[in-house]
Amino acid sequence: MKEHILHFIWQHQYFNQNDLRCEDGHPLTIINKGIKNTNEGPDFDLALIKIGNIEWAGAIEIHICSSDWHLHKHATHKAYNTVILHVVWQNDSQIIDHDGMPIPTLVLKNKVSSDLIAKCSSLVENTQAIPCSSQFDQVNYLTKIGMLERVLVSRLERKAELVLQMLQQNNGDWEETAYQVLAQNFGFKVNAAPFLRLAQNMPFKTLLKHTNDVFQIQALLFGQAGMLEDDSIDEYYWSLKKEYQFLSHKYHLADTKLVSSEWKFMRMRPPNFPTIRLSQLASLLVSTKGFFSELIEQEDLEKLKNIFAVQQSKYWQKHYQFGKKSARNLNAIGDEAKHTLIINTVCVILVAYSIYKNDEVYLE
Repeated sequence: MKEHILHFIWQHQYFNQNDLRCEDGHPLTIINKGIKNTNEGPDFDLALIKIGNIEWAGAIEIHICSSDWHLHKHATHKAYNTVILHVVWQNDSQIIDHDGMPIPTLVLKNKVSSDLIAKCSSLVENTQAIPCSSQFDQVNYLTKIGMLERVLVSRLERKAELVLQMLQQNNGDWEETAYQVLAQNFGFKVNAAPFLRLAQNMPFKTLLKHTNDVFQIQALLFGQAGMLEDDSIDEYYWSLKKEYQFLSHKYHLADTKLVSSEWKFMRMRPPNFPTIRLSQLASLLVSTKGFFSELIEQEDLEKLKNIFAVQQSKYWQKHYQFGKKSARNLNAIGDEAKHTLIINTVCVILVAYSIYKNDEVYLE
């Protein structure tokens, strides 16, 4: 067994899920397998599982042997503190988390048939970009169109189900849910998981009290993101830190903030840095006041794009990290990013609202 094959098996859930149990005997239910992470950190983010009667949200890490956790030095990397399940081919060592508790472990060795392993290997190790592409010409045009339409609706409905799960967790509050979906998508895959956790720990109702002041919104977001933990870097940083200290004490927020190691900066251009995206999100929250109310009333794509046409604050037009100036001015949200946000946020919320209201107008 090779680790990339095991990743493929987990990603597509190609294993026997009858009577799943962790190594300690507790029953396991996989609600959401998570999203494959192609950057540093755990292998899958945004997973949701149930162990016994308790639901856990976090990351999934995959290894051939459980002892690979130590071999890869995960125990000393804070990004792996969010792992809720260790998926392995064989369990040769008990792994302990940063609090000294055993990490729940699922062994797949006896859950996958040898035929399936062979098929998965042939697909994963195929050198073509799309393994079945050589057979595409054999499919007639109407079948292709019908298939694309079905997978589009299926994909939207699958994403909408996650929105409806969030809505239930938010006690039916559409504004809070839309804000969390929006924040998650501002992470643009690489930082989607910490952006979502930030939104869950920084309630929209609290931010709403300060939407007349973008500086206070930024202080709350950067502070809860765990990005204001250093000594004074410059005057702007120190001002944000003082404002966050006051507001976090007022709203009792400090215990729920993230740690800076959860944010990823590697292998991305400065305009996509989470610092820039957080500042843009703050500007958007100030300009809209109620994001869900705004999007549900829009029928014109250009007007919808204008909602996302926000510029980050002046400091973040000239800096890509605290205290680090950019050689050139950093632009506002670009058209490609707007399209991505509209597809993954607006479209998905509208489909979810259509299901919720049983009204196909929103789906159309």
